[in-house]
Amino acid sequence: MEEKLVEEVLPRLYRVSVPLPGSPLKSVNSYVIKGEDRNLIIDTGMNRPECKEVLLEALKQLDIDPEITDLFITHVHADHLGLVHEVASLHSYIYFNLPDMELARGDIWKRLGRVAAKGGFPVETLRRALERHPGNRYSPSSGVEFTYLVEGNMLEAGGYSLQCLETPGHTPGSICLYEADHQFIITGDHVLGDITPNISAWLDGFNSLKHYFSSLDKIYNLPVRLVLPGHRSLFTDLKKRIKELKEHHARRLEEVREILEGEEMDAYQVASFMSWDIDAVSWNEFPVAQQWFAAGEALAHLKYMEENGEVESRESGEKILYRLGG
Repeated sequence: MEEKLVEEVLPRLYRVSVPLPGSPLKSVNSYVIKGEDRNLIIDTGMNRPECKEVLLEALKQLDIDPEITDLFITHVHADHLGLVHEVASLHSYIYFNLPDMELARGDIWKRLGRVAAKGGFPVETLRRALERHPGNRYSPSSGVEFTYLVEGNMLEAGGYSLQCLETPGHTPGSICLYEADHQFIITGDHVLGDITPNISAWLDGFNSLKHYFSSLDKIYNLPVRLVLPGHRSLFTDLKKRIKELKEHHARRLEEVREILEGEEMDAYQVASFMSWDIDAVSWNEFPVAQQWFAAGEALAHLKYMEENGEVESRESGEKILYRLGG
């Protein structure tokens, strides 16, 4: 069934399904809170015409005046941040987090490329992966000024009081918004209902899976009746979903142990032996974008295991190889 362009989730709180053409994610959920004095838009879609057309039409249907509208971006990825410059007016506050902005400063793609090369990516495959990465192609086209928010900051819109909860893992600066009185949480890509968030480790010095587990624990006991994720369906049982996500990563860790039994491999090789829900006969037939996400997730599990003493690594030429420790 085709999703509605605009769906009222709660009074004055709407979900807009912004399409992501060619992406297995299908769409991103942009949430719009319509207030009497000011409106708030949470996440936007990619910087591409197909996204812009849908989002602007939805805002028109909701009679959202950009002159009295602010934006909040849950995390740095282009499907959430990309259209911010198209929606914001000169009078808009654009709320964001500093860790994600800092990682995007400088030549982020060279930094990611160096880590991926050490992770075993073939040179030509890596070149194509970086060129085609949505963050490289569909990020905002012009500079914007951000107002940075941290743990505990509050946003008021439409009669709702939204508390910022820092939940690093999917990205270093990911922030969820929790509404205590109405018991709902807007999770970005921290917790998704019917797909598993990608937890990659292309950033040196950031143990993404370790942070992700801690961030899941952080929100586990919150009184929540409704979860508003960044993609796909809304859902109600946050605790159940967190348990499922932890079990998923426990199976992934066991899978990596089995792959490394008696072997020494780089992250790209480990990923090629892992099980993935992708319509491809073999690893070589994976779309290059999916190889990127798969290898990044393999590396996240390897780094997590290395910090826990389960895995050892060594440099071999231009690559880093992993083996079971002890």
